[in-house]
Amino acid sequence: MNAQHERAGRGNAALNGAPARLLGGLRLFALTALLLAGVGAVGDLIGWTALTTTLGPTAYLLLAHPESVNARLRSAVTGHTVAIGVGLACLAAFGLWSHPSVAEQHHDTAPQVGAQALAVGVTLFLLHVLDSHHAPAAATALLITSGITRPGPPLYGLLVGLALVLGIAPLLTAATSSPSCGGDDAG
Repeated sequence: MNAQHERAGRGNAALNGAPARLLGGLRLFALTALLLAGVGAVGDLIGWTALTTTLGPTAYLLLAHPESVNARLRSAVTGHTVAIGVGLACLAAFGLWSHPSVAEQHHDTAPQVGAQALAVGVTLFLLHVLDSHHAPAAATALLITSGITRPGPPLYGLLVGLALVLGIAPLLTAATSSPSCGGDDAG
């Protein structure tokens, strides 16, 4: 009987945590939607695509797990800066500076695959050495080396989007966090 009561107690504890998880989820929904809609609107105003795929995971880490090593502002800024530098260096090294993007070609070429693989590998190596772990930076390296955010307006839009998310997400977190709404530090 004791094991049965123990299982029932754990089940009740999980149910009692449901309202807090629901509130935390609603907080993340509202903040992420507001933040990313704002980034998209700024991009529309300036005529660049500022809302890129690297921003979703970055916003999630900064808003849901602000105490995580991955979400430290230092890690996020260093991660994306390293990824941008490495991505641009790989574009140049593989002669892809003006090459059509994978989206335009509907496939990767061998030099693009090489540039993408090297850019992500070097980015992750440097982030490990610099103790600035930020997984979404790998997406930034891929966006650049695939040509989707090539030098020029696509890259400028990515930079604007990153600057907005990295500048605003910590402020939103600080303004809305409470012990019952925050995520755990597992992510």
